[in-house]
Amino acid sequence: MLRYALKRLGLGIIIVSVAMVMLFAMIYVIPGDPASVALGPRATPEMVQALRSRMGLDQPIWIQFLRFYLSALRGDLGTEVLSGRPVLDVVFEQLPYTLALIAGAISWSVLLGIPLGCIAAVRRGGFVDRVIGILSVAVIAVPSFVIAIYSLLIFAVALQWLPAIGAGEPGNLASQLKHLALPSLAIGVGWVGYIARMVRASMLETLEASHIRTARAFGLTDRRITYSYALRIAILPTVTLLGVGIGNMVSSAVFAEIVFARPGIGKLVYEAISVRNYPVVTGAVLVTTVFFVVVNALADILIGALDPRVRTSLN
Repeated sequence: MLRYALKRLGLGIIIVSVAMVMLFAMIYVIPGDPASVALGPRATPEMVQALRSRMGLDQPIWIQFLRFYLSALRGDLGTEVLSGRPVLDVVFEQLPYTLALIAGAISWSVLLGIPLGCIAAVRRGGFVDRVIGILSVAVIAVPSFVIAIYSLLIFAVALQWLPAIGAGEPGNLASQLKHLALPSLAIGVGWVGYIARMVRASMLETLEASHIRTARAFGLTDRRITYSYALRIAILPTVTLLGVGIGNMVSSAVFAEIVFARPGIGKLVYEAISVRNYPVVTGAVLVTTVFFVVVNALADILIGALDPRVRTSLN
């Protein structure tokens, strides 16, 4: 198991290294001078040159890349162009809001998707299975920003059950949860369909396994067979799906944070891109990349711990 975990850790380091190269290349691929765009049209040439020197853009490319790489390894992601604050502080101020949003979305999708997938598999081919199948495909097909806009119009504007914008009062957990409900619903409802379809397909395969037929022969109840024996095996592909899904939710969080005017990494990156604030863009994207790699590595290690066949195949 340790060897398998080390392999996953090495793969994660390679992915993060490639992402750092791509983030550094972004400054030179996008047309225009970052310092001129950040300062605006009224900036004098002296101001532009001073900012270029402060950002290190007047150095040869290989020196810039070496500084960027070594600084990132030390946890130094540079300074914010306009305020001069460390980028890492700026990113970590917004990161908890995005993590709370993703945790809420995953809670929605898991709590609804797994039971719906189990019910559809147990009632295979019946009316309930068809209804769940139609609803699952429907929520998968609708983009997150469309769900965000309609949920805002229905539950916040028309019914006035939940707040429309903001992240809630600091220190007031009830207020923060109420402000989290609609954005997390907008991101997570599509994944309810993915998880329901995945669990259904995996459950149908598992329910035909020999040990499940043996359990039926011993007279165990369908409820115990489904939730105590079949679901334990059928849930493994869903763990992998959730690991990938978290990365997708990070990108979907951009729309939710803009529509609901919430602070977060997505909104931070959007605003930084609009003013070409490259240190904030590269720092925020790098932090989310590391977060995505860590979550996927943990998901793979968890699957390896639960299923010995995975460890055996990789070793």
